[in-house]
Amino acid sequence: MAGSPTARRRRLSIELKKLREQSSLTCAQVGAALEWSGSKVNRMETGSGRVQPSDIDALCRYYDTSEELREFLKSLARQAKVRGWWQVHGSGVPEWFNIYIGLEQDASRFRQYQCELIPGLMQTHAYASELHRAGAHMAVEDIERAVQVRMERQTWLARQDAPEAWFIVNEGALRKVIGDRSLMRDQIERVLESARLPTVTLQVLPFDSGTCPVTGSFTMLGFPAPEDPDLVYRDGITDAVYLEGEHHVREYDRAFDGLRAAALSPQRSTRLVETVLKEYAG
Repeated sequence: MAGSPTARRRRLSIELKKLREQSSLTCAQVGAALEWSGSKVNRMETGSGRVQPSDIDALCRYYDTSEELREFLKSLARQAKVRGWWQVHGSGVPEWFNIYIGLEQDASRFRQYQCELIPGLMQTHAYASELHRAGAHMAVEDIERAVQVRMERQTWLARQDAPEAWFIVNEGALRKVIGDRSLMRDQIERVLESARLPTVTLQVLPFDSGTCPVTGSFTMLGFPAPEDPDLVYRDGITDAVYLEGEHHVREYDRAFDGLRAAALSPQRSTRLVETVLKEYAG
């Protein structure tokens, strides 16, 4: 079973939807049978509403599930209410990003393309602070909370059970000066340190790579349990998009493979990053 409350909530939603579809019923039909609204059933299956153990009891009786499955689902419902470590930072982490962090913590495979900025999991405190201040939409104390969460997330790459992490970074992200050149020198050193971690692969997409099959940054998360499908994450200033359908994941898989083919090899990428570091140090 996945570990974070977010992942448990997602797994619960998947299992509830699977039970209804196996019964060839609509949300409206299930709701009517249990004297609920169809929208309540839909919220339970999309993870947009809390699911009580009593709701699980009612659904499992209706679907005539095994006692073992009922207890498993009730356990998921109870544990989905637990707060994640990042949620103690309050307004420093917006709700839509809370969801992502919970999923990220349970991923066993991580793939990301960054076209404009250094990946968040490789950023220094100073670089991340500059980015948040530039947004000009957060209070000073919330900026520090948000940066602290980003720093804590980075420990995920160094833990004993760290996921396989593959980063593709546009050369422009390395050369775009955030703050000043001294800050960027420290930042590029951090990129090299991160790339040396045993489960991390870094590729740089050079300026002369030609036309690439994507128009923005994205992240793909894979999970250890086959019941938990891969997903694609894209964020913006005030919200995020989560794509889980097979078609979406397949197309982003294809796009990432195209980026890997166009990018420099990990060895040549390291040499390019070292060249950029020398330029900042000069």
